[in-house]
Amino acid sequence: MAQAPQIKVPATYMRGGTSKGTFFKLTDLPEACQVPGEARDKLLLRVVGSPDPYGAHIDGMGGATSSTSKTVILSKSSQPDHDVDYLFGQVGIDKAFVDWSGNCGNLSAAVGPFAITNGLIDPARVPKDGLCTVRIWQANIGKTIIAHVPMTNGQVQETGDFELDGVTFPAAEIQVEFVDPADDAGGSMFPTGNLVDDLEVPGVGTFKATMINAGIPTIFVDADAIGYTGTELREAINGDPKALAMFETVRAYGAVKMGLIKDVGEAAKRQHTPKVAFVAPAKTYTSSSGKTVDAGEIDLCVRALSMGKLHHAMMGTAAVAIGTAAAIPGTLVNLAAGGGDREAVRFGHPSGTLRVGAQAERVNGEWVVKKAIMSRSARVLMSGWVHVPGDAF
Repeated sequence: MAQAPQIKVPATYMRGGTSKGTFFKLTDLPEACQVPGEARDKLLLRVVGSPDPYGAHIDGMGGATSSTSKTVILSKSSQPDHDVDYLFGQVGIDKAFVDWSGNCGNLSAAVGPFAITNGLIDPARVPKDGLCTVRIWQANIGKTIIAHVPMTNGQVQETGDFELDGVTFPAAEIQVEFVDPADDAGGSMFPTGNLVDDLEVPGVGTFKATMINAGIPTIFVDADAIGYTGTELREAINGDPKALAMFETVRAYGAVKMGLIKDVGEAAKRQHTPKVAFVAPAKTYTSSSGKTVDAGEIDLCVRALSMGKLHHAMMGTAAVAIGTAAAIPGTLVNLAAGGGDREAVRFGHPSGTLRVGAQAERVNGEWVVKKAIMSRSARVLMSGWVHVPGDAF
């Protein structure tokens, strides 16, 4: 029987923040994949190597973790006053689905460099030296992101001395602004209308939770309420099937309360959102790299789960949620950080620390945040073509 030959699609493999993924220009995709739908999803699944019952992504570009099973599609922007449209696809590892429900804050840092290098930015807006401001339309969630990309001699500067916990080597700093990060589709960044709710989870218990739509829908709970300290590393959670099942149950019931799904059974088809995170007051601990994180250098400890596993560092979108919630007095994040008014917070995560700034204010009785800011870095790892069987999609 004749077999379909492989085809090759122009692609760039990039690290952005503490994630990495395969980047495409929309116009470089096969014609059937240039529009949303089954063909596009099948192509991206095959690129990453999913679904993989072995959980290894041996036959694809993925790395078998939520931080590495990522894809990005970019095009010149269809929106006024924006340079590029950014569409993010979180690819399932052991299941055949691509989740388009949210953004990747870490890979947001790589969008500007890719757009500049691949001719998606008006050359008149790209300086020879200094910072190139890239105006990004995040198409998944309908939000604006502004990236300040360093340029040297007309080229994106990728090397530098900026260190980011969770990334082994230093690189050039890219400041990323998430403009109006709250999900305003429901009229409030707090979908229940409360800063803190009693979340009832059958089989787990009832405990306090802050549920927020900012950066990405996130459910925050106190670490001690679920039997943790907030200083755990990945092995303590990811090696415990009962713990993972408990967190997924919390996520499902929180998603229903946030109005993201109607029934807990729908959670399995929406794995990218919401996130679940647990917070605790600042404590001294040893990070995954062996470095000591001193309680005096952080405001609080945060651990977050992504795609059913504890994240090795912190998702960029969840960091936006952390910074936003920390800026609003009375949320569990704010209280864990010591309470009161604050415009920035430094939190400890499994790989080290991260600082994120956010400014919150009340407008007509509702909390609003104009923007959240953090520094990341990005680097091209490989560029060329990705090869997939021609009948994969």
